[in-house]
Amino acid sequence: MQVKVLCVGDIVGRPGRQVLAEHLTKLVQERSIDCVIANAENAAGGSGLTTQVYDKLGKYGVHLITLGDHTYRKREIIDTLSNADNIVRPANLPTQAAGKEIAYFRTAAGPVVAIISLLGRKHMNLLGDNPFHAAARVLSKISDDIRLIIVDIHAEMTGEKVAMGWFLDGKVTAVFGTHTHVPTADETILPNGTAYITDVGMTGAHESVLGRNIEPVLKSHLTQMPFAYSIATGDVRMNGVIITADGNTGRASAIERICIKLDQPVGDAYDNHDGRPDPSLGD
Repeated sequence: MQVKVLCVGDIVGRPGRQVLAEHLTKLVQERSIDCVIANAENAAGGSGLTTQVYDKLGKYGVHLITLGDHTYRKREIIDTLSNADNIVRPANLPTQAAGKEIAYFRTAAGPVVAIISLLGRKHMNLLGDNPFHAAARVLSKISDDIRLIIVDIHAEMTGEKVAMGWFLDGKVTAVFGTHTHVPTADETILPNGTAYITDVGMTGAHESVLGRNIEPVLKSHLTQMPFAYSIATGDVRMNGVIITADGNTGRASAIERICIKLDQPVGDAYDNHDGRPDPSLGD
C-alpha cells in the first residue's frame, strides 16, 4: 500500500498561512496526499506559534506539526504542547520541557504516521541532548508495527543534517531539513530506503531575506545596529516535498520537491474549509 506524505517547510507569518489557506486542500486532493506535516515554529508573527494559529492550521488541513528553536517564543502555546496529540517539540530539548517527543496520525487508508523533531547543535544555542542520541532514544519508544516514521531535523549546518540522514537511513521513512528557509536540490532516496532532503525551504514571502522585509535586514548588516525585521509579503510560495512510501515496510520510493505560488495579494485570503474570511491571518 502506497502512502503519500507532504512535508511543508517553515511557515512564516501571515503570508505563509495564507498560501496554505488557499492551496493546501487542492494540493491534497490533486496529489492524493494521505498526511500533511508542517513546521510551524514561525507561523505566528514570524516567530513562535499561538493557540489560535495552531487551530487554524488544523482547519487548513495540517495533520502533524513540528517546531524548532522558537518553540516557546509564544508562552500561550505551552498548554497546547502539553495536551494536543498532533504537535511535537524537539526531542532533544531537556526532558522537563513542555511538549511531546512523538506525535501520530492515522491515515484514512489505515497506516499510522509518526513524527519526530530534532534540533541541530551548531549555531542553534542548544541546551539539550545530542540530536543523534535523542533520535535513537525516541525511535526505541515507537512500536514496531508503526512503519512510517518522519523526522524533521531543524538545523543550521548542512553537514549536520546530511549526517543525520545517513545515521537514520533504513531506520525511518524520511528525514527532511528545516530552519534555513532555502530549499536545497539534494532530494534523494538513501540506499536503505529513507527519503532525504537537506532543507525543504520556506512557506512565506520569497521577495525577502528569509521571509523578512529586505531593507531593515540590509540596514542591520551595513550598520551592525538592531532593526525590527518585519514580515515581507512579496512573491509568496509554499515549499515542501511529497514523499511516497510503502505503508507496510516504511521504505520510501520517491521524494519530490513542490513549490506553489500565492494567487492574490496577502490580506485577501479566505478559509478554504468554509469560504469565510480568515481573521487569524492578521499578525
